[in-house]
Amino acid sequence: MYIIVVGAGRTGSKVIELATQDDNEVVVIERDTELAEEVSVTYDCMVINADAASKEILLEAGIEEADALISTTENDSVNLMISMLGKQYGVENLVSSINDPQHIELFGDLGVNIVESPHELNGQYLYRAVQRPKIQDFMEIAGGAEIFELTVDEGAPIAGLSLSDADKDGLLPEETVIVAIVRDGELLIPRGGTDVQAGDTVTVFARNGANDRLTAAFTR
Repeated sequence: MYIIVVGAGRTGSKVIELATQDDNEVVVIERDTELAEEVSVTYDCMVINADAASKEILLEAGIEEADALISTTENDSVNLMISMLGKQYGVENLVSSINDPQHIELFGDLGVNIVESPHELNGQYLYRAVQRPKIQDFMEIAGGAEIFELTVDEGAPIAGLSLSDADKDGLLPEETVIVAIVRDGELLIPRGGTDVQAGDTVTVFARNGANDRLTAAFTR
């Protein structure tokens, strides 16, 4: 993926680390000269030392070709402006940290995937929001296992199947367990005969993490 990361502070640096480790093409925009230099030395990415809240700088970063734009500054107004510009240029995946919970609705109306109260750990959440945009929340467990939550799409391969049938069809990798299903506001503790329906919010434990094969079962 072609990813633009705005901000190289604690949250941004974690995003940059994860994104470059996965061999994505990463462009970083950081207005602090010292931080910009540190990133250029530490990570395999292009760094632009400038203020990202500018069309010219975002165009220089290649926003017209970007698959994702991740804004991690400590200023919600700046993050919102950057997200608005990203939407204007048709970036499919807009992700932002948010510092004041009162601003959640503003970002949500724009279609931005958000993470509250940024810190180093939340860099993982921001990057995961780009990797797996359908995942609403996740928690990493020791050894690469993850617990995550997502909503089943209409027309998803697993929609309409019981868990037993989904397992027989090979939709769920080994050591994957659907822990809970929320349907119409009601919590269900699933068993083998429980069916999965479009619109269900499912909580999944995956020993090997939320890989493409697993998430594809729940998406159209």
